[in-house]
Parts: sequence; C-alpha cells; structure tokens
Amino acid sequence: MRLKGKVALITGAATGERDGLKGIGGASAWLFAREGAKVVVTDINDEMGRRTVKQLTDDGHNAMYVHLDVTGEDEWRRATIATVSKYGRLDVLVNCAGDSAGSEFPVETTTLQAWNRMMDINAKGTLLGMKHAIPEMRKVGGGSIVNISSMHGIVGTFTVTAYQAAKGAVRILSKAAAIQYAKDNIRVNSVHPGFTVTPLTASMFTKPDIHADRVKGVPMGRMAKAEEIAYCVLYLASDESSYVTGAELVVDGGVIAQ
Repeated sequence: MRLKGKVALITGAATGERDGLKGIGGASAWLFAREGAKVVVTDINDEMGRRTVKQLTDDGHNAMYVHLDVTGEDEWRRATIATVSKYGRLDVLVNCAGDSAGSEFPVETTTLQAWNRMMDINAKGTLLGMKHAIPEMRKVGGGSIVNISSMHGIVGTFTVTAYQAAKGAVRILSKAAAIQYAKDNIRVNSVHPGFTVTPLTASMFTKPDIHADRVKGVPMGRMAKAEEIAYCVLYLASDESSYVTGAELVVDGGVIAQ
C-alpha cells in the first residue's frame, strides 16, 4: 500500500480498461488504486473514462471520473474543486495527457497549428495542472507532481519538432517548479518514456517497418509497455522518493545512453 491515504489526480487516464491496451495514464490509475490511493481519472474521452472508473470501483477501489480538457483553465478549476470536494485533499498530480499527432515534421515544414496544439496540450496543460494543484498540496503539507515528458524532451530527433519542443518545455518547467516549491514540501519530477505501445501509438508502432526501425535503436531490443512506465510514476508519487525533486527519470530501454 505504497500510496495509502493519498488522493491522486491523473490526466489522460481514460485508457485504463481492464482488458484493453492501456495508456500510461490508465496503467498508472490501476497501479495507484492497487497501492491504496483514491484515484481521480480525468480525460476528454468521457465514455472510456467512465468505463475505466466503473471497472476500478467494481474491483473495490476508490475512484471517480472527471471530464478535463487540460488546455482550459476553467476546466482545471472544476477538476480540482471536484477532487477536493469528494476526497478532502489532493496529494499527487500526474500530468499524463499528451499528444504527438500532426507534429511529424522538421522545422521548415512545422505548421503553427501543429506547434500551438503541441504546446497547448503538453506544455500549457502541465503548467495549468501544477498551478491549480499546488495550492491544495500546500494545504495538506506537501505533495508530489509527476510530469510525463519524453526521451525526446532531452535529445533531438529528425521529426516531431513541435512535440519534442513541448516535451522539452515540460522537462525544464518541472525543474523550475521543483525549485520554487521545495520549501512547501512539494516535489516535482519528470518521467521520460521511450517508445511505448499505447492506444495513441499502437497503430503506428505495430506497422512492421516502423516497428523494426524504432526497435533497432533500442539497446534492450523492444518497446515498453505502459505498465513499465507506470511503475516509475508510482515511485515518484510515493514517499519512497521523498528526497527526489527536480529529477528526470528516463525509461527508454537505453536509447539515450548511447
């Protein structure tokens, strides 16, 4: 029960249906619930989010669903209020909602539409989440924020310019917040997954040519499962990482160690 007594809000967590392919947010929701947390599943996919929460509660876990478009500040206010109204506190925030679609271009052909979309979902969404979670964490004496970045938030790549710029912003924003709120016992860290098979990436990564191209650059010779990333999120969310803040946890099978 590594999160016993804690309340955790996870964005982009609708992809947690028991028998389906899970996303990082959905896998984290199940893992957190099994470890004793009260879990607030948030997403824009209301139907899938509610199914995930029903499965969690049917299994005896304490969970609720809240619609949340992470790009809207009013929606963050409502989600935070709903969380505290039901559970009385907020201890953990996992900023997992993200997207990369439409950003598969080098600098010269990156559109402002793609750029703004990546910045809105990945970077602004992370900023707004922290902005509204931090005051509630301060009230209860501290908390943990885990921001999902990417290995491409650390190193460059040939394409996905807007995506990696946004994920780089998540990385440095996490460090800034870690320094600013360490005195409040609020820890902020980032997780940097490598190639991970999720509902968002499955259609691309299961294509034989693309799969082979990606895997050949991974020293461990395979892609990650969402659950493998979720265990790293759990560590940073729990008190086991009580002296860890401003850190970046790379979970990429060895790609950027090369």
